[in-house]
Amino acid sequence: MEDRSVSARGFNPTGTVLLILLGLFLTGAVLWVDWQNGKSLMSSLLLPFAVSTGLVTAIGYQAIPLLKQLKMGQFIREDGPQAHLKKAGTPTMGGVFVVPIGTLLGVIWSQFNPDAIAVAITSLGYFAIGGVDDWKSLSNRKNEGLTPKGKLLLQAAIAIAFCGWAFYSRGNAITNVHLPFHVVVPLGLLFWGLAVFALLAESNATNLTDGVDGLAGGTGAIALAGLAAVILPKEPSLAILCICLSGSYLGFVVHNRNKAKVFMGDTGSLALGGALAAVGILTENLWVLFILSGIFAVEALSVTAQVGYYKATKDAEGKGKRLFKMAPIHHHLELSGWTETQVVGVFYAIEVVLVIISLLSRQTL
Repeated sequence: MEDRSVSARGFNPTGTVLLILLGLFLTGAVLWVDWQNGKSLMSSLLLPFAVSTGLVTAIGYQAIPLLKQLKMGQFIREDGPQAHLKKAGTPTMGGVFVVPIGTLLGVIWSQFNPDAIAVAITSLGYFAIGGVDDWKSLSNRKNEGLTPKGKLLLQAAIAIAFCGWAFYSRGNAITNVHLPFHVVVPLGLLFWGLAVFALLAESNATNLTDGVDGLAGGTGAIALAGLAAVILPKEPSLAILCICLSGSYLGFVVHNRNKAKVFMGDTGSLALGGALAAVGILTENLWVLFILSGIFAVEALSVTAQVGYYKATKDAEGKGKRLFKMAPIHHHLELSGWTETQVVGVFYAIEVVLVIISLLSRQTL
């Protein structure tokens, strides 16, 4: 399905317009956060944000032709939206020039803060899992990489390692969950189960969101910037890491906007969720993370609901009914007549609202 400049819904901006709006919003938001916190140019979030955006954008022009030469072309599911079949052969594994740049700049700009290093290593761990998964998919010449069980076990191992470091670093000081209206729930040992779950759920949810040009990169950039704004007063080093990653994913959208010249792959999507969850855990902001992850959660829940409903409605022949035309829900919207840019534009707008809610919610924690 080709994007049209005007649709029956009256909303169908092009990928370039969406990129411009995304860039303007993020830049304006970072400037506002700096102003609210009285930051000078050298101590501001704007400078690392701009540098990471510019660097990923520039390197992308060199990396994408290299990915093509290495024959890193994406295989498209034949049972997916038919409009996506024309994307076959588009280079994938774009995360290779996004995640390392964002994490490295964040660690350097935070002056090698131990918390920033720990989050960076965690994100890079998920990046490595995604890289193996992407590579196996390309080697098998079909959209299948690591087995779901194997992938989950590797993700769990990194999550447990991170939680072990967090306990060593901060002890039980972070096991209290802060809820709105100054409600504090002491979870004790149960917190670590919740923390491992958060890392697994977040990384897989962002992975599922990566199915439409510009969707995961853009919503991820907004979520990271929102998290940076929330934690900046108390955790400036982690805020810098978040804003560097936000800029990196914005730089990636320059190349991934509709029509995409490169796909993120699991290398970028798993790392995105890992970084968000790790920062949420260390800064005692799981509630804020829950709000910011609304888009990712709906995407993941739509898959869970689809599978569950299909199994629950199986007939004697073993065939079940579908709750959605296709999951995740962005594909359901596409098959319902939405263009890719409509899906992305609406999801961007929702993520912006979630950031605003998270900032307001911070006042009640």
